[in-house]
Amino acid sequence: MYKLVLVRHGESVWNKENRFTGWTDVDLSPTGVEEAREAGQTLNNEGFRFEIAYTSYLKRAIKTLYIIQEEMDLLWIPVKKTWRLNEKHYGELQGMNKSEMAARYGEEQVHIWRRSYDVPPAPLSKDDPRNPAFDPRYKDLSPEQIPLTESLKETVERIVPYWKDEISHDLVKYGSVLVAAHGNSLRGIIKYLKNIPENEIVSLNLPTGIPYVFEFDDNLTLIRDYFIGDPEKIKEMMEKVANQGKAK
Repeated sequence: MYKLVLVRHGESVWNKENRFTGWTDVDLSPTGVEEAREAGQTLNNEGFRFEIAYTSYLKRAIKTLYIIQEEMDLLWIPVKKTWRLNEKHYGELQGMNKSEMAARYGEEQVHIWRRSYDVPPAPLSKDDPRNPAFDPRYKDLSPEQIPLTESLKETVERIVPYWKDEISHDLVKYGSVLVAAHGNSLRGIIKYLKNIPENEIVSLNLPTGIPYVFEFDDNLTLIRDYFIGDPEKIKEMMEKVANQGKAK
């Protein structure tokens, strides 16, 4: 049996402030650090072991992974970082407060920005200092690979090939893989693995810092998937994510 463990990064500073984050490289909040620590302790107590891990180019995911590794005494294992695991790019919305946007434009519009499958937010201008093209970590990407905004559909399209070409091969090689990334990049993987329709994946709300386990047979056919943790706490955290786009 093969086991894939997905962990959405712990609460970030902008999660706490209810801001659209996207590719903005914000840090973990103190709560996020504790969530990552608890995730590592949970995985350790459940007997999980890893020889390879993946994360994005963004510090909230990198630090989450590092803390999990530290709790599991696995700082020595190799880590593969990729921009393809970055969060969905929210274009001009990055940095904006979700509740304030809901009050200004209506909850329905914010829901479209957050949860529509193929409608991206308004893009950044090319000369906007937030354009990833100005960030040295993306210097090796082609102009076509650097987004100024993204829909969930486009996020899925950049992560699924990476799953097929990289992550799934390491899963077969090592037997288990840990991925610490973001709500939308992980939803892209989940959509593919569970064959979730476009109109249903938009309703999946991933809680921060909760390990999500996928078990596969020898043919990489999905057997079952489950969160590790208190069901009531997980339900509460999912509802909190769902309510972020409502006006206060």
